[in-house]
Amino acid sequence: MTEPSGDSTDKPRRPVVVPAVALVAIAGLGITALLGGLSEAAEEPEALGPGAVLDQGLYDTKIVASRVTVEKAESQFAEDKRFVELIFDVTNKGDETMAVGNPAASPDKAHTWTAFAASLIKITPAFDQEAGPFSFARVKGGESRQLQPGVPNQVVVRYELQPSEQPPEKITFDMSSFVEEEQFLNRIPAWQMDSTEAGDKILPVIKARVTLPVEKGEAQ
Repeated sequence: MTEPSGDSTDKPRRPVVVPAVALVAIAGLGITALLGGLSEAAEEPEALGPGAVLDQGLYDTKIVASRVTVEKAESQFAEDKRFVELIFDVTNKGDETMAVGNPAASPDKAHTWTAFAASLIKITPAFDQEAGPFSFARVKGGESRQLQPGVPNQVVVRYELQPSEQPPEKITFDMSSFVEEEQFLNRIPAWQMDSTEAGDKILPVIKARVTLPVEKGEAQ
């Protein structure tokens, strides 16, 4: 850049020095504009581990652990079964009974569900389809597929290991949450998974990313 010369001067043009810091700032603003602005920058989900508590709107959830559990065979002609389990302490904060549910087959299929386990998104490493998942709540006298309002339950999400399959060292998965909003047709408030449009798909909004070491469990 140079200063404009007047009509009545013969002095040589003097270059204008722009500080390097200013150039960097200008370049940064340009990149920010291309990316849609500072306010729209994607935020990393909260990183959680064993013992963490997550408010999912519809559920109060404590992330307990992941472990390998062995179910002893009922006869000498059967084989023991091994499972990788994800353990949660869950309280349904709504007014209606909710399902325990299962993680969806893919993230774009999760947003239509309000079941607790549907909020577990993209579990890594992935298990074979034959492995499960199988989900239930532990209740007095056995297992249940329901979560009653205001009643704390331990929820188990499990995957069966093949006889020669080794369990992973750790498991990572994302967790979404739920919001109560008025329905379009009747204006009645109802719970639904917090979701956003991504192209031609509707995807859950990820609230937390959980990493759990897989502990060696005890036989049942």
